[in-house]
Amino acid sequence: MDMIKDRNSLQEHEPYPRKVAVVGAGKVGSTFAYALLLNGLVGEIVLIDIDRERAEGEAMDLNHAMPLSHPTRIWAGDYPDCAKADVVVVAAGTAQRPGETRLNLVKRNAAIFKDIIPRITAYNTTGILLIATNPVDVLSYVAWKASEFPSQRVIGSGTVLDTARFRYLLSEHLGVDPRNVHAHVIGEHGDSEVPVWSLATVAGMRLDDYCRREDCDLGPEIRKHIFEQTRNAAYEIIQRKGATHYAVAVGLLRIVESILRDQRTVLAVSSLVPGYYDIEDVYLSLPAVVDRGGVERVLHLLLNEQETEALRRSAAVLRGVLDELDDV
Repeated sequence: MDMIKDRNSLQEHEPYPRKVAVVGAGKVGSTFAYALLLNGLVGEIVLIDIDRERAEGEAMDLNHAMPLSHPTRIWAGDYPDCAKADVVVVAAGTAQRPGETRLNLVKRNAAIFKDIIPRITAYNTTGILLIATNPVDVLSYVAWKASEFPSQRVIGSGTVLDTARFRYLLSEHLGVDPRNVHAHVIGEHGDSEVPVWSLATVAGMRLDDYCRREDCDLGPEIRKHIFEQTRNAAYEIIQRKGATHYAVAVGLLRIVESILRDQRTVLAVSSLVPGYYDIEDVYLSLPAVVDRGGVERVLHLLLNEQETEALRRSAAVLRGVLDELDDV
């Protein structure tokens, strides 16, 4: 009886059906919607894109998968359909070209965001904005300013993907399941990102201790190679197939899951830095507790001196880009 009472109480406080709006039905947005359908996390998914036919085609294709997955209402809509969405995922913008850095995208995509964010918030003032478009740190800041939301409710996908790549590459070198490797990439989602070697662990053991006990070589040159593979992964993938979208879609799903299920998961999302490491007024990635309200708090890592200075340099790069933008 108590279990039934607790379940009924929980349902009273949870919106049903949960709804996610996806603005931008390109490769990232549509792949995220596909992952969301397979997960069965929400009851409604609306796709919004400047190319209405593209959004309609993606919605049709996703609907045809529904009998084999989870009952979900999926449709192509417009900005008024953002109303009552728990999370609005923004994946709209121009794509990164082969050889182009994420920061080179900024002026084109910042102009797009200044147009679309007010269109979203005209119909939704209570949801959470989750930004996926690159350069994600700068555009998350632009979205925060344009939305006039509390910073806790404007989140960038940040270095969730970089952290996953880092863990995967470390696990391949160490010969263990990547789920047993815990290590973060922080700072910019881009060229100035920072690997936190000093706090990396394997099965609860510090990385250096694990390597000593298991007699594995993880010297400076190998560390440099693993980090370069992590940092340059997007360039390598884009050169080969034109875009990255599978892993980032799963990263977005993980963030949305933590929000909707109030899981308080620690994720390396991009958020407003609360004055840590002498960094102010910039979005970048640090491990943060993500819950139903967005970013509940940002964790203050005990970085070593080199990592702290690298993070400050990363913040300075992002602040410099923001200073070049108009009306931000």
